Formats: sequence, structure tokens, C-alpha cells
Amino acid sequence: MLTYLTAGESHGPQLTAIISGIPANLPLNEEQINHDLCRRQQGYGRGQRMQIETDQVSFQSGVRFGKTTGNPLTLVIKNKDWSNWRQEMSTLAADADQSRPVTHPRPGHADLAGCLKFNQRDARNILERSSARETAIRVAVGAVCKALLQHFTVKIFSYVISIGEHELGPEIRQQDDEQLALMAEESPFRVPDPQLEKKLKKVVDKAKQEGDSLGGCFRVVARGLPPGIGSHIQYENKLDGRLAQAVMSIQAIKGVEIGLGFEAARTPGSRVHDEIHYAQDRGFYHLSNNAGGIEGGISNGEDIIVTAAMKPIPTLYRPLQSVDLASKQSFQASVERSDTCAVPAAAVVGEAAVAIEIARLFLEKFGGDFIEETTAHYQKYIDHLRLF
Repeated sequence: MLTYLTAGESHGPQLTAIISGIPANLPLNEEQINHDLCRRQQGYGRGQRMQIETDQVSFQSGVRFGKTTGNPLTLVIKNKDWSNWRQEMSTLAADADQSRPVTHPRPGHADLAGCLKFNQRDARNILERSSARETAIRVAVGAVCKALLQHFTVKIFSYVISIGEHELGPEIRQQDDEQLALMAEESPFRVPDPQLEKKLKKVVDKAKQEGDSLGGCFRVVARGLPPGIGSHIQYENKLDGRLAQAVMSIQAIKGVEIGLGFEAARTPGSRVHDEIHYAQDRGFYHLSNNAGGIEGGISNGEDIIVTAAMKPIPTLYRPLQSVDLASKQSFQASVERSDTCAVPAAAVVGEAAVAIEIARLFLEKFGGDFIEETTAHYQKYIDHLRLF
């Protein structure tokens, strides 16, 4: 079983993850993870925090001489901004009197709901953990899972489909997803369309000037996964259910689609379901992929396609009305340092969320305490598919 736990606050000393269940002898180095951490920090519309941090992971356990040992992996990302928040985030009771409590909860954030749930009068005790800063360590966990999946030639990539009202045209979307993702890597918006990129720069600049924020949609694709990952038998083992939960758990994500998604509800079945064909050199395959690579909760051999909708970030420099937690009087909500648009970064986090869940189900199927054992189980299954 592959499990993981993250800990740490936005302005605390560090973010930490412990991962259990990664097979021994998997080649792994910090640069593989730092590459994705760098990608998460990029994107037009990011705020001042990304100018402070240069996220780098360090292994504290589970890796020796460039390979996993089978022990739990401990990953740490230091927060450089911690030096400016030592007093405010102190663990000492004596420092509480020096703190400035946050009592103006922000609409659209976890502030109010979290304070009510945990009986907190200072929203900082909620916002520090609910902050999207947590996604940095999740990206690190996802990068480890990507390294595992890449060992079995499974690729995971992403690109942005829309920001605000502006989106990729149908002629762009018809192109190969991997090619679009490669083009997106060259764009500060992670969009594979230079013309759309020019429009988006003006739109994001305008939103920043007005103290507003913008959301959008991104797509994550997993290519190379064999049929048979996931299960139709119990709800908690359905691949699409697991992916939807994982992606929806990313901060600010409000909608998830698999394949054709909501469009399938508006389209006749004759144009939705993917016809099945067979070729001697290829085996079973589909002529289309409206199902997004998943049927009955099980991968069917086609690309896994997940699209997510991200709401505008709720921290606004033109704050909305709120109510003070202590006095119950109306105030403008607190302003924390924030991004104008973080959809490009969210796409990278989406890759991590998808990689983690696929890796978990992958290991549930193939098992193995060391990577050679997992590989042997995987190869035996692939041989079975060829003979089916």
C-alpha cells in the first residue's frame, strides 16, 4: 500500500511529507523532484511569495546512494519566508501576546468554516494550513510517484485550457495532447497557443490592476497505462472516483471531468461511447476516447484524461465584505499576499494528484517490495494481455 502524509504551515519553518510503500531499488534523486517544484512556482500572475521562495527538496530518509531503500521516504522543503514570521508563528505560549490575530475571514476561503470547526478565534490557525503553499510538498510526493510510473513507461503531462473567459480553440484541442503539453512548457500561462497567450497577458494584467483574480481550467493526461488499473467491484477502488477525489482536493478546484465529462450529458449515446476494435499487432483498442481512458472504474488502455476547473483565488486586493470574528461587525476581509492567477501552477499540482492516485492503484495491482519484483509482476501481466 502506498500512503503519504503531509505537514507544515505556509509561514512555518518547513513542509514535510512521509511516503510509505515505494518499492526498494527505485532510482531517485532530488533533481527529479526539484524540476517539478520549479514548474509549480512559475506562471504569469503569480504573487510575491514566489519571488521569495526557491523550492528545493531534501531527502531525510528512505533514499541511499540514489535508490530507494524500501523504508518510508521523508521529504522536506524549507520555507525561506519563515525568517520573517518567527515571532508570529512561534510555538511558545509566552509569544502569544505579541501576535496579531486574524479576525476578518475571507469569503471563499477556509477561514470561517475552519474557525467554527476547530473553535479558533484567530483565522491564522486555519489559513496557514489551508493555504495553497501546501501544494509544494504534494508536488514533491507526486514527483516521486512519477519516477515510479516512468519506470513502466507511463507519462503524465498537462496544459491549461482556459483562463477566465478565454480558452483554446477547437482546432488546437484536436491536436495530440502530449504535443500540446510540450508547447505549453514554453508558455508562462502553460497554454499551447501563442495567440491566446497574448490575450491572457492583457486579461491578467487588467485583473491585477483592479485587485481581482482569475480562475480557469487545465487538463492532465496519463499516457502508457495498461488496461486493468482500478476496479469496478467496490466504489473505493474505481480509478475515476479516486482521480476525481484527488484532483478535487487541490485548493480552489471546484469541478473535475473525466474524458468528455459534462459534455457527455448533452450528447446522444451514439456519439459518446467509444467503439472497440482489434488488431493483431495492437490488441483491443478504441477509435475515440470520450471515456477518458476509464470504463467501469478501470483503465482501458487509452490515455487517462482529467480536466479540472479552478475558481478565482479568494484572497483579493480589493477585499469583499466580511464579519469580524470577535466583534461580529462588518469589515472588509483581510488581505494576505496572493496571486492574481495560479491556474498554470495548479496544472502542475494536478499532475502530482493524478500521479499519486495512479501509482497507488498500480502498486495495489502489481505489488512488490523491490522494483525488480514489481517489474516482474507487471511484465507477467503485460504478457497475459498479449495472449488474451
